[in-house]
Amino acid sequence: MTARQGVRNFPGDRVELSQPPKSREYPLSEALAEIDSMPFEKAMQELEEIVSRLEKGSVSLDESVKLYERGDALKKRCDALLAQAEARIEKINLGDNGAPKGVAPLDVG
Repeated sequence: MTARQGVRNFPGDRVELSQPPKSREYPLSEALAEIDSMPFEKAMQELEEIVSRLEKGSVSLDESVKLYERGDALKKRCDALLAQAEARIEKINLGDNGAPKGVAPLDVG
């Protein structure tokens, strides 16, 4: 049995759709894309401002979700920049006499 337009659907009725329902995918907006070029300090400052606004609870639910998504993107940017900085840090190797003999990558694990 198929549902007809203008007729109430009952449990067990099959409803044929012309197109399958679209999944809820939220594409990365231009506002989030610009985060990829932010320096660490600016991303961290904006993240702190977002956390402050969310903690105050003075924004609507819709705005809170948007702020959370942006904050998550900012956090990921800060994490990536910190990982890059850690990879560049080198430790100084000392010789048997205690004098510096060169550098090696820092073991971060």
